[in-house]
Amino acid sequence: MNKILLLEDDPVLAKTIKKFLEKNNYEVDWARDGEDASELVYENRYDLYLFDINLPRFNGDDLLLSLREADDKTPAILISALVDIDSITKGFQSGADDYIKKPFDPQELLVRIRSKTKELKKSITYKDYTIYLDEDKIFYKDEELYLSAVHKNIFLALVKNYPNPVVKDELMLYLESQTDLALRVNITKLKQKLSLDIQNVRGVGYKLA
Repeated sequence: MNKILLLEDDPVLAKTIKKFLEKNNYEVDWARDGEDASELVYENRYDLYLFDINLPRFNGDDLLLSLREADDKTPAILISALVDIDSITKGFQSGADDYIKKPFDPQELLVRIRSKTKELKKSITYKDYTIYLDEDKIFYKDEELYLSAVHKNIFLALVKNYPNPVVKDELMLYLESQTDLALRVNITKLKQKLSLDIQNVRGVGYKLA
């Protein structure tokens, strides 16, 4: 059973999320603030973090940043009522794997959680492509593919999020030159190299068809 750490200061929402996820076979620990969450992280191993950003003390993205700096690679989804580009960018720069806006449909949250816990598997498949996470290798059918670090990271992000789009700002983090033009060029090269159907979701980012 996958174990999730939920950081949420609203007790009504937290209990609703906890009950819903437990019904879907997840074990959930609930922390009311960042300090409680820090103690739970120290004492337990989690398969996924679900952190609210807007807390009175020690925001979720600040906590996540400190965990990433300690080399904690646990998949993380941030929850927030804020959807301005600065807030979203800060969340991804803190190390978030996904971002969901309040209020949200519990089923949408479940889809996102299931997508992120694919990272617990040793491999991920998309059509005829297989990504072996432990070995950091990508195969098309039985042929190993060799991609640059940038293209590999973009492809992996797209596959992990499939069928949902990856926010443009997250993809930008993989680029040395973080511009719209550089991202479009790299997406185009990746499409050509792997014959992928990568779609531009206007105002959001890119996704695999």
